[in-house]
Amino acid sequence: MNALYSCISHYHPISSGAWEALSKTLKQVEIPRNSFLIQEGMVCNNLYFLEQGCLRGYYTLDGKEITYWFGFENNFITSFYSFISRKPGIENIQVLEDSTLWSISFDALNKLFDFHQDLERLVRIINEQYYIRLEERLMAKQFKTARERYEQLMETSPHILQRISLGQIASYLGISQETLSRIRSNV
Repeated sequence: MNALYSCISHYHPISSGAWEALSKTLKQVEIPRNSFLIQEGMVCNNLYFLEQGCLRGYYTLDGKEITYWFGFENNFITSFYSFISRKPGIENIQVLEDSTLWSISFDALNKLFDFHQDLERLVRIINEQYYIRLEERLMAKQFKTARERYEQLMETSPHILQRISLGQIASYLGISQETLSRIRSNV
């Protein structure tokens, strides 16, 4: 739970009372590799902090899996659309490595907001950071070449090649696995 506290402090410091209330509400979850945190059609009821492991978010289009994010240590994970709207999601969140997460339910989090404004602000900042990453990704897909997207990925997440399959990386970059192989051989 120390990693969570450190990560929270990076986003926005919270009072000791808020941390105590939050830590009493959190539940540690151990999930084995190849399991699903959430599947398409489900309502996501929890916000997670990934302490150890790796996950991916993907949706299925015409029978093909389209990976659009990866989560690594010290990331907050949820199906944001489903968690916030309380509607069934269209995404799957798959556990790629045995993972340790800290979980808080939608209802428990909202109860904490009533008593701890600093927690509400923290979650707003986390949501804003998520939106910024989403927009950066959209802009990269629109305006960067496949090679530039690959180079940016290697710059920001060089460990990805040791943890993620090339097929999933290619899907994330919006290219075929063959194109990814060509790019990698020319770098």
